[in-house]
Amino acid sequence: RALATDSAPPSTVLTGESRSHETDIVVIGSGIGGLSAGALLARYGHKVTVVESHSTPGGAAHTFQRNGYHFESGPSLYSGMTGTGKEANPLGHVLQAIGEPLDVVKYNTWNVLVPEGQFLTRVGNDNFTEVLLKVRGKEAAAEWVKLQEYMRPLAKAAAMMPPAALRGDAGVLITALARYLPALITTGGDAAKLTAPFSKVIEGRVTDPFIRNWLDLLCFLLSGLPANGTIAAEVAYMFNEWYRPNCCLEFPIGGSQAMVSALVRGVEKFGGKLMVNSHVERVIVERGQATGVALRGGGTIRARKAVISNASVWDTLKLLPSEEVPEQWRRTSLATPPCPSFMHLHVGFDATGLTEQEIHHIVVNSWDRGVDAEQNVVLVSIASVLDPSLAPKGKHTLHAYLPATEPYAIWEGLDRKSPEYAALKEQRSKILWDAVERVIPDIRQRAEISMVGTPLTHARYLRRHRGSYGPALKAGEAMFPGPTTPIKGLYCTGDSTFPGIGLPAVAASGAITANTLSPVSAHWQMLDAIGV
Repeated sequence: RALATDSAPPSTVLTGESRSHETDIVVIGSGIGGLSAGALLARYGHKVTVVESHSTPGGAAHTFQRNGYHFESGPSLYSGMTGTGKEANPLGHVLQAIGEPLDVVKYNTWNVLVPEGQFLTRVGNDNFTEVLLKVRGKEAAAEWVKLQEYMRPLAKAAAMMPPAALRGDAGVLITALARYLPALITTGGDAAKLTAPFSKVIEGRVTDPFIRNWLDLLCFLLSGLPANGTIAAEVAYMFNEWYRPNCCLEFPIGGSQAMVSALVRGVEKFGGKLMVNSHVERVIVERGQATGVALRGGGTIRARKAVISNASVWDTLKLLPSEEVPEQWRRTSLATPPCPSFMHLHVGFDATGLTEQEIHHIVVNSWDRGVDAEQNVVLVSIASVLDPSLAPKGKHTLHAYLPATEPYAIWEGLDRKSPEYAALKEQRSKILWDAVERVIPDIRQRAEISMVGTPLTHARYLRRHRGSYGPALKAGEAMFPGPTTPIKGLYCTGDSTFPGIGLPAVAASGAITANTLSPVSAHWQMLDAIGV
């Protein structure tokens, strides 16, 4: 039960027909995308109900507790959430709009273990140049400096139009183009380069194999795809966040639950509600229009204006009456390629006598196999290094995972209570233990509690098709769709819609969906309020 929880959710718990009511907008799923949409919609004055199948909100960002240890289940590397202006993280913009700032710890280092060796790197303007001088020499360092110079105007262009300005209707001509066109014009042709795969942008500019591998790794961590599948705008934004003077990373006090709770407060303080343990059985479609949802175990929520699905593209289809789904949309949705799934290792351990640790460790076992190869890249996060409240005194809480590289097929059909499942968990989690042991050699002896999550865990607790991270849509070959669908009154948000995968992207998606359902005047006023 690596993604389960025993903590009480801050939300409404109802059962059966008592859950029936009428509202303006129903949001299916309380991931970051769904909560961002719900909180902004409530701020815009809509009556909103967010329904969540799990016992706790947050989707892939939810947390859980065991024996006094607080475990993260999703993202762990954040930046720009407390920033202001156009350059802030899209989630930061949502939190500003709803008046729910985060309390964060700022830091700038992370530990890297790659085939070339181990080094501590810092976000900032010059540190990686110093790393390259040690690892690769003067030519590689000079190439990186030139790349930074080339990326500087692209990073500026990427920040010219914040995702909070976008919407999925003609109003975008006012809130985005009319508002930001003069600034975009000053970027010349730089903005046009941002829609290409990042590999095209750096073609001929990066020849050093280590730098190329490093950029592939950064792209993979951002989007789930290497440089040849990651849109350049996403990388340009990252360069602006990580490789400029005096920049830093941020960890929210309370972990990812702090972000989730802030969004839930935003939903509720503007008159909306969150209902957990409320699994949507189907979307009600009447005369070609989505008009509400039917809940498993009884209860119907009627929606006067819209139904928003924060489920994946494949899971959304399962909720719709087949006869109401246009055939072309069905075929396109089913043909969407999914990213692989995850393996998770959660460990609560005794830190007595342990030397001071970094919060983040990235382990790459082989560049030759590719950063997206299975059983290769491992991410390790020890959140209690920065927030001691997440573990008992003198202890640490650790989360190691394979980031969207674990194939679902080898797990498909296994009984979670069977010896075969237990054996496969032990076999496939070995790489996670091995990675952690490179950081803390005696981790197995120190461990007081350990849990392994698999693709079946992902599929079960996150209601994810094949436990997938999301659509594997490669930049230059396919585009993420906007929030609207062919079914009137049905909208989508989250990692199956533009801008795509990752916490900043899904927060932006939630904002775009909320903007689309709200008046242009209110949208414009929101942009004024957050100073963009």
